[in-house]
Amino acid sequence: MSYSPRRSTNPNTAQPQLKRPRPLSLPEVLSKEQALKHAIFKMQAHSLTPTPSTTSPSSETDLSSFHSFPFSPKSDLTSLLSDELLLLILSKLPLSQYLHNSLVCKRWLYLHGRLLHSLKILDWGFLDSGRVFDRFPNLTDVDLVHACIRSPRNSGILVTRKTLSIHIDSLFSPNGFIEEGDVLRPSVVDHGLKLLAEWYPNIRRIVAIGASENGLLSIARECQTLQELEVHCCGDMALKGISACRNLQIVKLIGCIDGFYSSVISDIGLTILAQGCRRLVKLELSGCEGSYDGMKAIGQCCQMLEELTLCDHRMDGGWLAALSYCGNLKTLRLRSCKSIDSSPGPDEHLGSCPTIEGLHLQRCQVRDRQGMKALFLVCEAVREIVLQDCWGLADDVFSISTVCRRVKLISLEGCSLLTTGGLESVVLSWKELQRLRVVSCNNINDSEVTPALSTLFSVLKELKWRPDSRSLLTSNLEGTGVGQKGGRFFKRIKP
Repeated sequence: MSYSPRRSTNPNTAQPQLKRPRPLSLPEVLSKEQALKHAIFKMQAHSLTPTPSTTSPSSETDLSSFHSFPFSPKSDLTSLLSDELLLLILSKLPLSQYLHNSLVCKRWLYLHGRLLHSLKILDWGFLDSGRVFDRFPNLTDVDLVHACIRSPRNSGILVTRKTLSIHIDSLFSPNGFIEEGDVLRPSVVDHGLKLLAEWYPNIRRIVAIGASENGLLSIARECQTLQELEVHCCGDMALKGISACRNLQIVKLIGCIDGFYSSVISDIGLTILAQGCRRLVKLELSGCEGSYDGMKAIGQCCQMLEELTLCDHRMDGGWLAALSYCGNLKTLRLRSCKSIDSSPGPDEHLGSCPTIEGLHLQRCQVRDRQGMKALFLVCEAVREIVLQDCWGLADDVFSISTVCRRVKLISLEGCSLLTTGGLESVVLSWKELQRLRVVSCNNINDSEVTPALSTLFSVLKELKWRPDSRSLLTSNLEGTGVGQKGGRFFKRIKP
């Protein structure tokens, strides 16, 4: 006879407490979700199998509907989207993902070519054969410079000079890194530009090297919407083709780069450019010659010019006085210039540019007091002055900038000759100064800051003060023992 215990009916007897179920962890939730999906998948697959009839023999299972099941891992869900919709989705991704997406399948590779608008061509045969037009039909920005230069692609030696970077071999040539035979002939380059003009009439930007007047004329005739043009190694006569581009807004001319190539752009070319391209907004002249006449023509004809950049210029003396004809110039940039103006002339003949707001000097030689004085007189209405890694900026040279009474921002970086006293004498004279940046000027020390300069610091809207990199390093290493004799980082290891 078996005995089975009964539950006690006494209300005073304590009832056992029910435990709350333990919350599931994330791996358990995912596991249950996968198991549920697998069960649903099996049930739907089973429902697609025909039920065998009792009166007819069992037939084979029809798997055609099973292979079209939307949850099949072999199905491509993107095939249900049209090309236009998939292009819209892919265009929302960052540019860094475009190349990876093109490797998914042939269709995505096809769409990647339609999605890309900017291309730097490295192989001239890719352009000459016409493959580039089938692969990328919607280009608006094409760079041909590297395709026009014969260089070893597998070389580990990369030489960069200004905006040009090429691979070279280990052989030394006294003529420079690029010899005359390394650049394609102008007729070949012109043929490539003609192909670009025929296939991309809506192109916006072109970068070329060694082109002649004929090639640039074909671009001007076919590409009415061309807005930006960068031409390397071109002469005065080639600029006749550029002058036919009536809607150009940005032009960059590189005449000479030491060690790479050399061509001459003088007052003749600058005058041709100015008379044709009257809608210029930005103009950059690198390694170009010229004088007062060429700059005057640009100022008189290009009334919309707002930004002028001179890089390693070879201008004759007196060119600064022509800036007074630039009636809408807002920014003047000088980069890697060995001199500002060798002979600016009398101060009363210089004139001024009242619309200019920004003056930027980078890696320039500023030892010549006469040239710097002429520059500050022409730019006396400037609001921003930026001096970066300029050689020869001593206290006497920097003191000339006091003629600019409306300065609101001054940025100094890498000016090792400037002292604290020279900085103070200038910045205290600017009553409208609001922003001050001093970086890596090793002759400016915190210990030499006067109360007057400290008062100025307290009222500025922006102050970036890191003048002495050595003292900054010392303060960061304080207490670590580094740099001290017998410090814990330099203890001798005993055997």
